[in-house]
Amino acid sequence: MRYAYPGLAGLLSLAARTGADPTWPAATDEMEEIVYQLQGFKGRVFNDVITPCNNEAAGPGRVTASEWLRVGFHDMSTHNRVFGTGGLDASLQFELTNGENTGPGHNTTLKFLANYYSSQSTMADLIAAGVYASVRSCGGPIIPLRLGRKDATSSGSTGVPQPQNSAETFRQQFDRMGFSTEEMIQVTACGHTLGGVHTEEFPEIVPAGTGTNGQKPLDTTDATFDNKVVTEYISGTTQNPLVVGPAVAVNRHSDFKVFNIDGNTTMNGLTSASTFRDVCKTVLQKMIDTVPSGVTLTDPIAPYAVKPVDMQLTLNSGGSSFLLTGYIRVRTTNRASGAIKNVKMTWKDRNGGCASGSCSYTATVQGAGTGFDDTFEFFPISTNIPASSGISSFTVTVNLNDGTSESYDNNGNSYPLSDAIILQKPQSCLLQSSGALTVSALVRNDITTTPSLGISYLTPRGVVRNGNPVPILSSTTVAMTKGDCIGPYTFYSASYTITGGLSYAAKLSVTAGSNSDSFNKASDLSGSCATFSGTASCTTPGSGGGGGNGPDASSTVASTVAPSSSAAEPSSTSSVVKVISSSDITSSSDITSSTTTVVSSTTTSSSAPTATGPARKQTVAGYTRLRCVTEGSGVRALTGASFAYDTMTLESCAANCTAAGNFAYFGTEYSRECYCGNTLAASSSEAPDSECNMLCAGDATEYCGAGNRLELYSKPGTGGTSTASAAQPTATLGRKDTVGDYVFVGCQTEATQGGRALEGKSWADDGMTLEGCAEACSGWEYFGVEYGRECYCGNTLRGGSAPAPLSDCSFTCAGTPYEYCGAGNRLELYRLASASSSSKARRSRGERGRRL
Repeated sequence: MRYAYPGLAGLLSLAARTGADPTWPAATDEMEEIVYQLQGFKGRVFNDVITPCNNEAAGPGRVTASEWLRVGFHDMSTHNRVFGTGGLDASLQFELTNGENTGPGHNTTLKFLANYYSSQSTMADLIAAGVYASVRSCGGPIIPLRLGRKDATSSGSTGVPQPQNSAETFRQQFDRMGFSTEEMIQVTACGHTLGGVHTEEFPEIVPAGTGTNGQKPLDTTDATFDNKVVTEYISGTTQNPLVVGPAVAVNRHSDFKVFNIDGNTTMNGLTSASTFRDVCKTVLQKMIDTVPSGVTLTDPIAPYAVKPVDMQLTLNSGGSSFLLTGYIRVRTTNRASGAIKNVKMTWKDRNGGCASGSCSYTATVQGAGTGFDDTFEFFPISTNIPASSGISSFTVTVNLNDGTSESYDNNGNSYPLSDAIILQKPQSCLLQSSGALTVSALVRNDITTTPSLGISYLTPRGVVRNGNPVPILSSTTVAMTKGDCIGPYTFYSASYTITGGLSYAAKLSVTAGSNSDSFNKASDLSGSCATFSGTASCTTPGSGGGGGNGPDASSTVASTVAPSSSAAEPSSTSSVVKVISSSDITSSSDITSSTTTVVSSTTTSSSAPTATGPARKQTVAGYTRLRCVTEGSGVRALTGASFAYDTMTLESCAANCTAAGNFAYFGTEYSRECYCGNTLAASSSEAPDSECNMLCAGDATEYCGAGNRLELYSKPGTGGTSTASAAQPTATLGRKDTVGDYVFVGCQTEATQGGRALEGKSWADDGMTLEGCAEACSGWEYFGVEYGRECYCGNTLRGGSAPAPLSDCSFTCAGTPYEYCGAGNRLELYRLASASSSSKARRSRGERGRRL
């Protein structure tokens, strides 16, 4: 649920408010989450394929981070400063086959970035964010990131520098871009500190069979952002294939031509590591800020100190109250661990007061997330608000454990939360297999404008490997049909079929005049719509009678009432739900006319929820749990139907699979994916329950599989062996003193002198455990686990790595909730027991040995 925000130009005044948050909501909010809210709770995983820096997700020999950096340069490099054309505008997607942008790296990078493409995150801004992320992931400087770039709709001019060009041609090309000769050398060195040259693109530079995995690195640390590309060149030890080797004979030693154009004066000035970082920060920012004329960029963005996330109103059954849900995200980067006691949200009703007498809610932390340089804690909001008085805005108080508190009022504006228009998600649905969409919305009866549904969606281009991998972003507006009146609101609905197979990526907005509920994720919708039942008499806010969108005040919506087991709400607020396919729904009248029902009653209290630990559910809506299973080999384990959304629960997956075809099996995977089928792929096999360790995105008390792992359920009589009687896990979270042949050393920081603390070997896995890392590091003196899923091995600790408080290593392992696996920039460090016990004796004998 998002609302209208000031344009990007309105954010240009932020520089005058140093350290202040933007006024929420802002046009940069989506990009802010993509860039900073990376891993952990509600992580956007934008950095998944470039972290760690040596990640070769795109294939052997391809340092993915270096490819992201190259895409930024190739897209920018056709800029013409005289005519104001070209620059970082995502025109590269149309230029992949023009002969200047060879190799698969541009294509795969754009394809990944397109996963985040939307009306609030342009491809050009995503390319710029990719440069920021790739440099930061590899240990480089923080490049200030401005937003507001506009996407080109066709290819631009040619003019990407090519290896065979002369030094003078290079100078002229960079001058056209707006770079001086010195800046040309600097940006080339900064761009070539990562990755290498590939045989596939340049066989005359790297002949077949002469590189490793078809690649020759540009310096000896091709997965670390450092100045080795400079120092090795100056010392004469470089093996950079664009300086020495076969490239010289064919006049394609382009780095030498650029570096030597001023007699190495500029390169000599980059031999200081700190100077190199500072210069790269400046020239790489200039590179991503080079845009066509007419484009105005914002000031550099920064993460909010306090930010409302996913705030959503939903009209409860009966129509007398709303359920307000969402999160208050608090930046904890500069706070001590556990410093926050709770967060209090205080709101005003739609008239600016508190007619109900109780207008606050206090939440304790539910989860934590991280970025490259930041940490966040998320405080869940779940409270009822009377529909008669509604809500208009709120403020936030962060209460600290030291007895102090901090107040946040959105720069004096309060955080707006309008109840004028509400996209009603339980009565909306998307069948992702067909793209059939039905949206139901509530319009307050004092709003006289008929609402419309806006849909922003992506359509694949259906092109070959080297063609444009970026889908087409389209939008459409659909008229909404008036339905029944419930209290101070009237239902409206609309249906539409989103073609192309990417319906889950659509964003939905309902607008009436100046009022809007915008940028709602279609992936949040279930595959089936639920009927709404209510008996609230139709009223107009503030009048008690009809008017506006509502029918005559005497009208009442009929309902089928299910018995309620809770006294918190009168029985008229219980909900009667019919599971129906979205393809069967065409209007809200279709929804409310159903009589065959499956009863489901939900009551929500405004008191703080009582947290319970996650557990395996043995039965869910007529299904029985079987086991944790793997995906099939090259095929899905279940192929009948599939769904993906950020509110996934076992119950919603079961309902979707029942509605989509009454399937015999359902399984949840990777926290937010649901699969259905009548048979299980033969190549799917049983896996330990500990490998199905991800909690459901919509319910942190349930397990929803993991990467390549399904939490599998079946209907009685479909075969398989039930694990209903299996004992629940009884292990507890704690430190392990020994793991195999290794003993616990402590919590350790990463190195500060470039590179990793342990540089012998590394890997990352969503099933990471201490035992798995120890086995992978067998033979190495040390192993360490970091960030929940990363494993590092080595025989020595790199300079600058130091002991850290044990509380800093707070992440549990991705493969088990009962072990600690470090944290961001923190290693859970182990050492071979034999090495640890003998090190003192070796030192006393004067042996050099290995040492911490």
